[in-house]
Amino acid sequence: MATFLYKLGRFAFRRRGFVALLWVALLAIAGVGASTASPPGNDEFSVPGTEAQKAFDLLEERIPGSSADGATARIVFRAPQNEKMTDPDNKAVVNEVIAELKKGSDEIASVGDPYKSGAVSKDGSTAYILTSYKVNAMELEKESKEALKDAGEDARKSGLKVEIGGDALEEMPETGATEIIGIAISAVVLAITFGSLLAAGMPLLTAIIGVAIGLSSITALASTLGLSSTTSTLAMMIGLAVGIDYALFIVSRYRAELAEGREREEAAGRAVGTAGSAVVFAGLTVVIALVGLSVVNIPVLTKMGMAAAGTVVIAVLIAISLIPALLGFVGKRVFGRKARKRMEAGGTPAKSDKPNMGVRWARGILRRPVLVLVIGVLGLGAAALPAAKLELGLPDDGYQPTSSTKRQAYDMISEGFGPGLNGPLMLVYDGKGSDSTKAGAEQARKTIQGIKGTASVTEPQLNEAGDTATLTVISKYKPSSTETEDLVADIRDSADKIKADTGGELLVTGVTAMNIDISKKLNDALLPYLALVVGLAFLLLMVVFRSVLVPLKAALGFLLSVIAALGAVVAVFQWGWLGALFGVEETGPIMSMMPIFMIGVVFGLAMDYEVFLVTRMREAYVHGETPGDAIVTGFRHGARVVTAAAIIMIAVFSGFIGSSEQMVKMIGFGLAIAVFFDAFVVRMTIVPAVLALLGKSAWWLPRWLDKALPNVDVEGERLQKQLVADGPARRDQDPDAELTRV
Repeated sequence: MATFLYKLGRFAFRRRGFVALLWVALLAIAGVGASTASPPGNDEFSVPGTEAQKAFDLLEERIPGSSADGATARIVFRAPQNEKMTDPDNKAVVNEVIAELKKGSDEIASVGDPYKSGAVSKDGSTAYILTSYKVNAMELEKESKEALKDAGEDARKSGLKVEIGGDALEEMPETGATEIIGIAISAVVLAITFGSLLAAGMPLLTAIIGVAIGLSSITALASTLGLSSTTSTLAMMIGLAVGIDYALFIVSRYRAELAEGREREEAAGRAVGTAGSAVVFAGLTVVIALVGLSVVNIPVLTKMGMAAAGTVVIAVLIAISLIPALLGFVGKRVFGRKARKRMEAGGTPAKSDKPNMGVRWARGILRRPVLVLVIGVLGLGAAALPAAKLELGLPDDGYQPTSSTKRQAYDMISEGFGPGLNGPLMLVYDGKGSDSTKAGAEQARKTIQGIKGTASVTEPQLNEAGDTATLTVISKYKPSSTETEDLVADIRDSADKIKADTGGELLVTGVTAMNIDISKKLNDALLPYLALVVGLAFLLLMVVFRSVLVPLKAALGFLLSVIAALGAVVAVFQWGWLGALFGVEETGPIMSMMPIFMIGVVFGLAMDYEVFLVTRMREAYVHGETPGDAIVTGFRHGARVVTAAAIIMIAVFSGFIGSSEQMVKMIGFGLAIAVFFDAFVVRMTIVPAVLALLGKSAWWLPRWLDKALPNVDVEGERLQKQLVADGPARRDQDPDAELTRV
């Protein structure tokens, strides 16, 4: 591996014009493909294997066009004090809104009349219009959303308090500003790290090129592969993160090789041969984590994982080919002006020969490894304790900011009609196996009415064929509560008795039930996903490090950091600790997709840091240094790079904490704190302490396993021997040899 990448690095350096043009051509091809392809569609969200999905599919079959999973909106009206919504003037305003909605969009399936459907509160102060759409919230056209907003705005002019709730106004969070801020912070950190604007610009440039090719390819293949506009979200986040990391590592190694007096072409070859090997295997661990998302069996998540994995592959290829080509163009300006002057005077690029911060940090840990290990593990263990109380769910409008119209509509419904109306349950009675669908559905209604937690059950509504009935159940509790979850479980438990008595099958669905099923499915998939990802990565790292204990330590360290991060998320967003500091207005369950999403993203970054830091230690150990000296060498060359990469990622993810969306805020906080724990507590503190205690045992591998595993030579041992044996005559010099010297 190292020898092949060494040759690739030198080739890319010598033929830099050709390589650069090749990537520009690929970017152009992907751009043309994206611009000429059909626009990406929206996700047909489905969760195979769940009862809620089964009920949706049954409704689509028995009642075509019913749009059971279509978007809904509630326009909620509240009359001024001493007035009622049944007053003639207020009633006229509501009727005008109904008429406006019906002619405002072709996507509307139905518009309810509150005065005919009983959607007026008992005290007459509140009323709502329930509007159903033919398509789900993600497919709803912008014009339909604007028509809904305009109807509410017109009604407000009458003096009524009017707010709009439901998922019809659901939109993908805008992250463009956050990404720009993240890139700006990355540029500052890279400039400080390298002391050269050109060196700092290369990782940003190549990362942006990689993401652009990846996203353009996703758009170009959207129609063919059934990808959606949301598929690229994870690809953009991961592609930018690893693209910067990988380029940063290779540029840093190239500068280190130049500092040792090697010619530029030779330095590029060695940088790609050693650091590039680490990049390849770090990329493989990320790909494993992303492709592993398919075990959850949620199509949207699978597509996002696959698309992101493809973007990571592009980032790896760019790092090992385009980076050495760009280094050929940059010349000695890869160092800052002051460093170049010191080199011209016969010195080194560094300001002094004093140990850098990484060396001092490593030596400090080596002096007290037991104390450092105990403090690190206990600290993360304490942070992880709240994770034992983790409650998963999909937060509803009740967790929106109190200033938002969706939250105010939610509160008005709760006050006027009870919290359960914000998330009604839909029951589907399949009467094909019963003597009478109507009688069976009526018996089911009576049974459900007697279950604890049920506020009301509507009369059964039969389809034209008379073989399927639908009922609506209103819970006494808010949709995201554990009590409503218990109610759904009790209704499903009663389905067996109903089937035995009537012969018909009762299924529970609706947005609330679907959210409950998604949470359960993700929770059930968590351990298999962890086992798959960590297990495959363990085998891969065993090949990389030729060790059993180093991969084991890497996996255990990751588990500790991610559980500690989940504990921090629970403490802030579920318990409300320091909630005001992070803008948490309402505590509640943790988004069900959060743990598995965090594991996938953070695992990839954690293994990046592990490979970048420990391969340099392994390289030093293989080349004859003692275990302790190898740890110091690894930190001398890798600590600055890992620190810069981690700070960049923390800054990028922290930008999402400022979002008004609770879920986006939660993701940003969780990823930022997870990267902090893993990079600085695990990789930079616990890892060297463990390696110091293990000594030579850290690099132990049974002889039979050593023979069985392929030797990929990541640390470049065979490359080093070959270069020493061949000598300078072996290297093909650039015709402009003098220009290739620093």
